[in-house]
Amino acid sequence: MGELTHLIWLLLVVFVFHDLEEIIMVESWLRVKREQIMQKVPRGLQKWLEPSLSMSTAQFAVAVACIFAVLSAAVVLAAATLPQGTYLPLFLVCLHVMFLHVFTHLGHTIALRTYTPGVATAVILVLPYSVYTYVRLFEAGLVTWSLVWSTLPYCLLVVPILYAAHRIGQAAGSLVAR
Repeated sequence: MGELTHLIWLLLVVFVFHDLEEIIMVESWLRVKREQIMQKVPRGLQKWLEPSLSMSTAQFAVAVACIFAVLSAAVVLAAATLPQGTYLPLFLVCLHVMFLHVFTHLGHTIALRTYTPGVATAVILVLPYSVYTYVRLFEAGLVTWSLVWSTLPYCLLVVPILYAAHRIGQAAGSLVAR
């Protein structure tokens, strides 16, 4: 169980490296690519997407910190109860989201035909970590396909969490002068 516990904790390390790439690049990248993004987005989504395209580095970092707090809770609970598997489904939802997030980065990169913040670490760190973790959890008999499929719908819970994190980031950013 020791190696698996380490793999569970490693999710936080992978998340930090991935999101550091995003934090470092996002504000300046958005300044340059904003119009290109808006041209690719359907009109109905533009108003909804607009606030995210004008976030400062500080605002984005606050949003990332909120998401990190949620991930940390899931990791602590899953690692502490791994032998019983009590919170393993919660961890799996986080792992699914990280894994699927790789493909949103690839999709954005392909659609925009340019580098997008986070794509490098998504491919170099998140994808291999996710695949290896899935393989090890299956090999240990802790995860089955039934569990994978039954936890996938819970990935939709990320939508309100991301929305709340971005709103908190925007609110925090308004407290700090640019």
